Order: sequence, then C-alpha cells, then structure tokens
Amino acid sequence: MATALQLSAQETQNFAIAIHGGAGTIEKSRFTPEQEKAYRLKLKEAVEAGYKVLEKGGDSLDAITIAINILEDSPFFNAGKGAVYTYDGHHELDASIMDGKNRQAGAVSGVMHIKNPINLAREVMDNSVHVMLSGKGAETFAKQQGLEVVPASYFNTSHRHEALLRAKEKLKQKESGTKDYQALHQTLPEQYKMGTVGAVALDKNGNLAAGTSTGGMTAKRFGRVGDSPIIGAGTFADNNSCAVSATGHGEYFIRYNVAADICARVAYQNKTIAQAGQDVIFGPMYRDGGTGGVIIVDKEGNISMPFNTKGMYRASKSNRSATYVGIFK
Repeated sequence: MATALQLSAQETQNFAIAIHGGAGTIEKSRFTPEQEKAYRLKLKEAVEAGYKVLEKGGDSLDAITIAINILEDSPFFNAGKGAVYTYDGHHELDASIMDGKNRQAGAVSGVMHIKNPINLAREVMDNSVHVMLSGKGAETFAKQQGLEVVPASYFNTSHRHEALLRAKEKLKQKESGTKDYQALHQTLPEQYKMGTVGAVALDKNGNLAAGTSTGGMTAKRFGRVGDSPIIGAGTFADNNSCAVSATGHGEYFIRYNVAADICARVAYQNKTIAQAGQDVIFGPMYRDGGTGGVIIVDKEGNISMPFNTKGMYRASKSNRSATYVGIFK
C-alpha cells in the first residue's frame, strides 16, 4: 500500500503524455475533411487512453504502451497494421522502449509476425538479459512470452502496397543513371523514407518513459534497420532529464544520436526541452539533410514537439494542459 508521504508526492507531481504518428510531407491539401477528422480522432483516442493510465496513478511505461498499441492497430500509421512494404514485398517491423527510472531498455528489429512490436520490446526489457533482439530469434522469444503472433498478411494494406509500387517505379525510372541501390534510394521523395509512431510520458511517481514503433522505410532492402529500435537515436528516457521519441529519416537520426543528444543538452547544458529540441532538430542534422521531428517530455511535465517537415501527426495532454491534436505545421 502507498504511504501517506507517497500519496502526498503523487498529488503534487505533474504528469503528462505526448504521442506522434510520424512526420513528413503531410499537407492539408492531401486530406479530405473526412480523412483529417479520422486521423485526429485516432490521435486523440491514443493520447487520452495513455493519459487515463497516468491520471489513475499508473506507470508511464504502461501509459505509452497502451497509446502506441492503439496507433499500431490502426492502418493510418506506419507501424503494426499500417506498416510499409520492403522492396521484396514483406513487412519488417522495429520497436524500442526505455524506462527513465533505471535506463532499462528493450528493442526488436526485423520482426514479421508480431501484432504489436512495442509489446515485444517491453518483454525484452522486462524478461530477457538483452537489450535488442532481431528477426527469427526475437519471434521465438515472443512466442515463449505468449505474445500475439499473426500471419504476415495481417499487415497487408492496399494503400501501402500502392506506395511500394510507386516507389519501385520511381527507382526504375532512375536506373538509367546508376545501378547503385543506395544512390537510387536517395532520389526517392521524403515520404518514402519515414513514418513511425511513438509516445513519451511522465507519471505521478516522477518516472519518465519513451517508446517508438515502426514499419520502417518503403522499399527498404537488405534487412535495413532505422533509428526506431536504437536506444539513443529513436528512443531515450532518463528521469534526470527527459524522454524522447523520434520520427523521420532514420539514417540521420542514428548518425546524430538525436534522442540522447536532446536529453544530454537538458542534463548538462541546463537547456529547456524546447531549446534542446530546437537545437537538434534544426541543427547540423537538418543542415546535412536530415528531416523529421521528436516528442519530448521533461521531469517537470513540460512538453515539446518540434519538427522540420511540413507536418507531424502529434497529440499531447497533461494535468496542466487540455488535449491537443496537431497534424500540419
């Protein structure tokens, strides 16, 4: 049972949650009013489900897991059900989660049959001696833990398949100049290179948590792994500073260690999360061509959601601020 002292601390502790559903070329002109409403309702549903956990005194890890599950189960976002296709027509999913209380973390990459990859990342953190598992080994572990396994066809959606066909057609059109896949893929428009879901939260006990889940990059090859399952790049949480989940062109977020860099600036330079996020998202990474955004919550319950693209699906709520949902810049 909680002591009177613990209950008193909970009553004065701020709590907050922020979520994202990916950043990129998200323009209002591309949405019908009905589509925009549907996206906003799904973001609202996810952030409020996570918030209810926090409001009842629940753990930040549980709050972000529930919120991410809702986004993974929706075909709107590039994670879980809405995962994009690889070049060969498969789905390879990645996810990671981190506990700010003790820096415990779990991650998975390249799984093809796990309904909710964030749940598997959580199992890796809680019930294995490792931080990251991949491919068939990760799926064997998932079955041992009793997680829901689905046929590969579960992740099939017509709009993602059409995106793969368009991407392959664009790659084919460029082939006359080079046969190098890396160079060819660089020519693809921004929207084929990003798409992720994530959540960050602070609970009434002062614990921060962050999680990220993705279907990766359209037409990716050779077992490509982006930033989403990499602790420090796509996900980071530390009670002494902040919690971050990233979305964007993963290769840049890996090279610039984005999530950990933001928290380091908060911890060591005494910057606010708004300042630290702005410095990183619009800093050297951006000047080098890196596009995307992050959601951040600090140990005081402040929220920041900077992005350098035309839009980012995002939502937030705290004990001091009403539900906010945004899509466009």
